[in-house]
Amino acid sequence: MRTRLSTQERREQLLTIGAGLFASRPYDEVWIEEVAEIAQVSRGLLYHYFPTKKEFFLEIVRSQRDQLLEMSEPDPALPVAEQLRAGLDVYLEFARTHPDGYRVVHRAAAGADREVLRIREAGMAANAERILTALGALTTVTETTRVAVRGWLAFVATVILDWLDQPKITQAELRDLCVRTLFSAVDVTP
Repeated sequence: MRTRLSTQERREQLLTIGAGLFASRPYDEVWIEEVAEIAQVSRGLLYHYFPTKKEFFLEIVRSQRDQLLEMSEPDPALPVAEQLRAGLDVYLEFARTHPDGYRVVHRAAAGADREVLRIREAGMAANAERILTALGALTTVTETTRVAVRGWLAFVATVILDWLDQPKITQAELRDLCVRTLFSAVDVTP
């Protein structure tokens, strides 16, 4: 029996189903018909929300990125190290509770086309800017600092993916590793 959902609820349901499928299989192996079947809606309804499979995938990546950015908005009243820890806690909790969405943004999107890479890059740039702004309270931000922060963001994405696949350390241990790595990379003592 099909469940009646509001337009927004149905859209979110489709995005959640899609995130799960795209996180576990390559893009070419995900079929719109399967998404519609799981959601118990017609293929036509899914195409009403998302005109093409590519648009559907782009919206999944965009919505996961936006949700994570919103949740991890820093509190400038906190000391820099605490801002970083709080942001990492949000990222790690999001990855733990939304592993499919996290994998779509950071793994499936890595081999994707330019539009997907632009969405991912916008998220990375927003995070880099947040971190550089916070670090500006502790040190002069140079081009070397910028490069270190960008590299650190790639490191964090990689270690979180590894942790999701093989959670052999605690979430707190992973967070602390990431904090130490950033401050070491930018040569700052918090």
